[in-house]
Amino acid sequence: MDTAMPQRRARSPAVRSRSHASPRRPSSEHWLLLLGVAVVFAVICGSLTDLPWPTASTDLRRPRRLTMAQARASNARVPIVATKRSVARRFRFRGGPAAREQATECLATVALYEAGSDRDGQRAVIQVVLNRVRAPGFPKTICGVVYQGSNRTTGCQFSFTCDGSQTRRPERNGWEQARRAARRALGGYVYAPVGRATHYHTDWLVPYWRSSLVKVAIVRSHIFYQRR
Repeated sequence: MDTAMPQRRARSPAVRSRSHASPRRPSSEHWLLLLGVAVVFAVICGSLTDLPWPTASTDLRRPRRLTMAQARASNARVPIVATKRSVARRFRFRGGPAAREQATECLATVALYEAGSDRDGQRAVIQVVLNRVRAPGFPKTICGVVYQGSNRTTGCQFSFTCDGSQTRRPERNGWEQARRAARRALGGYVYAPVGRATHYHTDWLVPYWRSSLVKVAIVRSHIFYQRR
């Protein structure tokens, strides 16, 4: 009696490889088809919405323009930090008579066009100009500070130098008052309420640089700021 176990027939390698083969991967034609479907879907969605495609000119994050009342309310919420208001030093003018007269005229001009006939407003504006002369990053002469950027339609430091305001000649009484204030400032007078402020704006505007400075004073409708 033959006691040997019957041998199993071995499966061929070809059969084994077919039974354990991995699923077939999508071809490049499948990917191109999926990409085409996605593009068509995006175009259809874009045509159904009222919003434009985002561009530099249609950035939805662009801040909206505030009304005068909204700007004043926004400015009122920013506290005055009086403890940060530094004391300004007496200004010492080091030029001759002709240079002093020119500086006087520049100071009187900016005071009158920026603050009108308001006496305290004129003094505050003059003090800002003198503070800038001694601050880094500004011209080192009075007239240089007043007319900084005036050769450009945008970028002037004092708006009257580039918005056409100088074509309007203020009244004579305003000029005399502004010149007296300018001469006093060049003689060492310090308008203490604004300290060493180098920036200001009217209360119906909210400039982009407001949050980078410290609010230190208000004079009439003007708000004054000092560097941190």
